[in-house]
Amino acid sequence: MPRAGITSDRLVAAAADLADEVGFENVTVSALARRFGVKDASLYSHVKNLQDLRTRLALHAGAEMIDEIAEAVAGRAGKDALAAFAGAYRAYALRHPGRYAATQIPVDQTLIADTPALRRTAEITYGMLRAYGLDEPDLTDAVRLLRSTFHGYCALEAGGGFGAPRDVRRSWDKAVDALHVALTHWPREE
Repeated sequence: MPRAGITSDRLVAAAADLADEVGFENVTVSALARRFGVKDASLYSHVKNLQDLRTRLALHAGAEMIDEIAEAVAGRAGKDALAAFAGAYRAYALRHPGRYAATQIPVDQTLIADTPALRRTAEITYGMLRAYGLDEPDLTDAVRLLRSTFHGYCALEAGGGFGAPRDVRRSWDKAVDALHVALTHWPREE
């Protein structure tokens, strides 16, 4: 029987907070049970195992992140939408390092197809890129370019990997400018 007050949603929200505090890799069923003041076994009526918990956390964080991105890009197109998207992505990654790390784990594709927030991620991302006149397979390639650039930059910034005295925000803005140029002059698939 589920313990009073603990729900799957509360469990995932607590896991998200814990991830930001101690790092995604340190989120365990035991750590979460301690947070709720219960034994590990009490949580298994809400999650199957650690992988299930981490997958739910990834989906939760992905939904939060796309909500912030969607709000930032609303009513924008082209370079303005790209800059807003990039800015919201970076802000989320830096403000919520544990949640952001959760968004990077592989998730079963059938779960993605059944998750409205993750379908929305594709819709918003592809919608922004269509302003550059891209269609498949170029859309997929462009998404991969953006994700790898944004993720790489955020990971380096969060880890203190930029040692030069130039302000990292200025470098970020230049990177977004360069992505805009690349998207505008995309080498289309024949």
